[in-house]
Amino acid sequence: MPSESRAVSRPVLRTSLALLTAGALAAPLLQGAPAAAAADPYTVTALKVTVRAGKRTCALDADVYRPAGVDAAHPAPAVLTTNGFGGSKADGSTDVLAKSFATRGYVALAWSGLGFGRTGCPISLDDPRIDGRAASGLIDLLAGTRTADDGTRIDYVVKDGAGDPRAGMIGGSYGGAIQLATAAVDHRVDALVPLITWNDLSYSLDPDNAGRTHGVSGPLPGAYKWQWTNGFFLLGEAQGLLHPGLDRSRTGGAGCLHFVGQACETKRLLDSGRYPAGKTKAMLDYARSVSPVSYLKSVKAPTLLVQGQADTLFNLNEATATYRALAAQGTPARMIWQSWGHSGGMKNPAKGELDLAKGNLADSYVGRRVLSWFDRYLRHRTAADTGPAFAYYRDWVTNGSAYGTASTVPAANLRLYLSGDGKLVGTRGRVTRGSRTYRNLRIATSHSESSLSGLLGLKDPEPFDARGTFLDWTSAPVTGGPVDVVGAPRVTLKVVSPRTEQVQNSADAADKLVLFAKLYDVAPDGRKTLVHRLVAPARVPDVTRRFTVELPGIVHRYEPGHRLRFVLAASDDAYAGNSGVKPVTVTSAPEDTGVLELPVTQGVLR
Repeated sequence: MPSESRAVSRPVLRTSLALLTAGALAAPLLQGAPAAAAADPYTVTALKVTVRAGKRTCALDADVYRPAGVDAAHPAPAVLTTNGFGGSKADGSTDVLAKSFATRGYVALAWSGLGFGRTGCPISLDDPRIDGRAASGLIDLLAGTRTADDGTRIDYVVKDGAGDPRAGMIGGSYGGAIQLATAAVDHRVDALVPLITWNDLSYSLDPDNAGRTHGVSGPLPGAYKWQWTNGFFLLGEAQGLLHPGLDRSRTGGAGCLHFVGQACETKRLLDSGRYPAGKTKAMLDYARSVSPVSYLKSVKAPTLLVQGQADTLFNLNEATATYRALAAQGTPARMIWQSWGHSGGMKNPAKGELDLAKGNLADSYVGRRVLSWFDRYLRHRTAADTGPAFAYYRDWVTNGSAYGTASTVPAANLRLYLSGDGKLVGTRGRVTRGSRTYRNLRIATSHSESSLSGLLGLKDPEPFDARGTFLDWTSAPVTGGPVDVVGAPRVTLKVVSPRTEQVQNSADAADKLVLFAKLYDVAPDGRKTLVHRLVAPARVPDVTRRFTVELPGIVHRYEPGHRLRFVLAASDDAYAGNSGVKPVTVTSAPEDTGVLELPVTQGVLR
């Protein structure tokens, strides 16, 4: 990690460790729930199930919830759920979801993922070859072809064939990716509901929003999300403190306590701040090998994707990439953009939103969609409505359904041009000729977020950009009705950066220029809002050519009198950015200027 990042990160990490060892980081996804009452309509059996996972043997710690009246003569379909990163089978979302489905007559199986709770083996980042194979052993358990370590055999799950139990999966974040990983290696899985999870971990932790070749993936690393990565890495390494007496199978490799060696090496390269060609390719290849982007072609199970708008860890573009890949290959898929994500709203979801800590499935839009999804694909109720292809939460709707729907994610359909006088204008003819320059310093000069504040419940300073280290372009005030943006904006432009040109052909990708694109909402009184604190880091592939940056997807209404402001900034303190000082100039002329494209579903900007 660059020296300035190390200087900032040490006190953050010391503070985080005290909070993480109390379970604070995982709390929003993993809040505890009241103990089951005596009258609960199910019984719970704790089991150990030893499975082969990659080159290791791992003991999985699981609870099986058996509804009253379910037996071999009266079997029921099953739902599996596991924890978010840092949690276990007993934590809030895992436990509450299992109880919710058991109450509805499903056999529920909650387990602690590899490296968490009292399950063995090191953390392997939901690798399908390891975590996916381990979870497949639980499908065997539900099929009755494998017994638990104490000899318990399950014979009360509906089967679609010999050794083929009817089973679905649900869970959030780390508990979302494991579903896709399992379904890729075991086609007996019948339905998936991954919430707020990733498509390409190399993009999630080191995003480059320029030069993408497919989905969110591209050939270059971007800007390192050191705050998010350090927080979760610390939580993983703290497992020995959180769960004393762990068995030896939890030991990691390459110098890490609890992570597999390749994950540890990836973290070490990210911390170095350098991207030499050979090591960088190995890092990208590994991160993608443990990500859905590399194995979605093997996922056949119907998938209901739920992603959060307030999420700077796994943004809406990742879910969109997964959704499009599944739909293109014919896998039944739907997508919902709900309000909350890793960056906010988990602890206190908006009215009518799914609350994992409460399990309010029947009382929330997303929850009802989940129930219908399992009704259709686990109970085979063909009349069950699986809902529209795409739905999105609108925070400005106060009466009626807060969700809008569409047959697909809206495409960019409105163009604004970057004028030399700092305006966003609706036609090329209104572009003023001019050039403006910003420069980066050796320290971060913009603030979008303190990445862990949403999970830790801490107050985060308002976003800001230091004078001289950014450029902005602002539209005229909205008139004639609100403007609704639904989807991922993008900007195409060319910059001039002579110092970058001097190292353009360097074998180290870190020498290429990094910039940060973002959209603000400017109120009539001048107050600025960075929509969900989202930014788009971009490592410019070639500063001698035009390039396109795709910004994170948003659902946002620009009210009458408000203005849209597009910003290019040199750095951001939640990311490790530029190597070296590289002044940047943007030139505008009617015949050659930058273009901002917006997916607008209502209204007009001029």
